[in-house]
Amino acid sequence: MNPIFSFRKFMENSKHVMSVSYKPTNKEFSKSAKVIILGIVLIGALGFIIAIMVSLLVSGSLSLI
Repeated sequence: MNPIFSFRKFMENSKHVMSVSYKPTNKEFSKSAKVIILGIVLIGALGFIIAIMVSLLVSGSLSLI
C-alpha cells in the first residue's frame, strides 16, 4: 500500500473520530474516574492477596512482603 495513501486515510479517519467525539460533562467524567479508580484498587488488592497466599504456600511465612 502506498505510504501517502495510508497517511491520507489515517488523517480522514482521525477527522471522523474528532467529529463524532465530545467533551464529557463533569458528571460523566466523575463517574468514569470513580470506576477506573475502583478497578485499579480491586486489581491491586487481588494481586496483594495472591502474593500473600503464594508467599505462605511456598515458604510458610510472609517473606515476600
